[in-house]
Amino acid sequence: MNKAELVQKLMEKAGGATKAEAERYLEAFVEIVTSTLKGGDEVAISGFGTFSPKKRAARQGVNPKTGAKIQIAAMTVPKFKAGKGLKDALK
Repeated sequence: MNKAELVQKLMEKAGGATKAEAERYLEAFVEIVTSTLKGGDEVAISGFGTFSPKKRAARQGVNPKTGAKIQIAAMTVPKFKAGKGLKDALK
């Protein structure tokens, strides 16, 4: 499912919402989750899952093309842990 298909589903589930409203809802959700993770906090949605920032330490890697060793910088990456409701729904 891509963004356009998700907007269409939101529009149908929202019961009378326009496409523009559904798009705004989706964009607002993404913006809120992104800004919360940037702030170092997590977003927990009961029954669905938890989005959290995870710090990844600096490490040494290898360029597969040349075999040269390179230094990979430390970074913060998003992490998602599925909740029980989502896991059960997929069984």
